[in-house]
Amino acid sequence: MKLAVIEGDGVGKEVIPAALQVLDCFPISFEKVPFEVGYGRWEKTGQAISDDDIELLRGCDCILFGAVTTPPDPNYKSVLLTIRKQLDLYANIRPIHPIKGIHGVNASSDFDILIVRENTEGMYSGIEEVGSEEAFTKRVVTKHGSARIAEVACKFAKKRNQKLTIVHKSNVLKSDTLFLDTCRQVANSMGVEHNDMLVDAMAYDMIRSPEKYGVVVATNLFGDILSDLGAALVGSLGLVPSANIGKNQAFFEPVHGSAPDIAGQGIANPIAAILSVKMLLNWMGEDEAAGKVEMAVEKAISNGVKTPDLGGKATTQELT
Repeated sequence: MKLAVIEGDGVGKEVIPAALQVLDCFPISFEKVPFEVGYGRWEKTGQAISDDDIELLRGCDCILFGAVTTPPDPNYKSVLLTIRKQLDLYANIRPIHPIKGIHGVNASSDFDILIVRENTEGMYSGIEEVGSEEAFTKRVVTKHGSARIAEVACKFAKKRNQKLTIVHKSNVLKSDTLFLDTCRQVANSMGVEHNDMLVDAMAYDMIRSPEKYGVVVATNLFGDILSDLGAALVGSLGLVPSANIGKNQAFFEPVHGSAPDIAGQGIANPIAAILSVKMLLNWMGEDEAAGKVEMAVEKAISNGVKTPDLGGKATTQELT
C-alpha cells in the first residue's frame, strides 16, 4: 500500500506526524511517500502544486493530508481543488457525531450525521474570471455528478438505516433543480427514504435539532459550509475528520485549516487528523484497527487529556 503524506502548511506539519504515530501502532505495511505542496512551497517557488506532483499522486493508493493556507491571490492554484479534481475524488465524506466528554453548541449528544458532499463541481468548479471591476465563478451542476454522489449517499443511508436529506437552494439557484431531481430519482430507484431541505433552513435546524438528521447529501459549497457548522455541534473543528473517495483512490484529511495563529506552538488538536487515519483504515477494510483508534480517542478525552480548543492544557504530543 503506497501512502502519500502531505503535511502542507501551518498546523498540518504538527497533526500529520501525530496521526502517523497512531497509524504506526498497527502492523500494516505502508510505503510512505512525502510530498511538499502548499503555500510554503508557493512562496519559495511560485508553484503550490505541479503536474508532476499530480502524476506521482496518481501512483499512490491513498493520501494523508494535513492543511494548506490558501491566500486571496488570483494567481494561486488551490492545492485541494486541484487534487480532488485531477484524481476525481468526487465523494467527500464528513461524519458529525459527538465525542463523550465534549459538548458543542447543542447540549444534545444523541446525533450521528454523515455529510456526503459532491467534491468536483458546483461553486468550486475552478472556472473563474477575475477582473478589476467584475469577477465571475461558474457554478457547474451535472446529472452525472449529481447521480454518482446521490448513489454514494444512498448506500450510506441503507448501511446506517437512516433517512437521506437532500440539501439544495432550488428556489433561487435553478441549477439546483437538476441536483434535487437527480438525487430524488436515485433515492427512489435504490429504495431509500428521503426528504429535502433548503440549505438556509437546514443550517438553522441542524443547530436546533441535529438528532433529526442522518445522511445529508449536498453540492460542493453547501456541503462544505454545513460540515463546518457541524463541527460547532461537536465542539471543535479539531474533532472532525473527512475522506475524499474516488473510484480507485482515497484522500483523508482533517476538516480544519492551517490555523497560522497557533502554528508552531505545539497545541494544535490532532484528533481530526487521527480520526482521518481511522477513516483510512476503514477504507482499507481494517475495521478492527479503525475501531481501536476511535476507542483510544474516546479514552484519552475521558481521561481529561484535552488541547486548548477543548478547554484543556494538553499539547499536541501529550494528546497523541
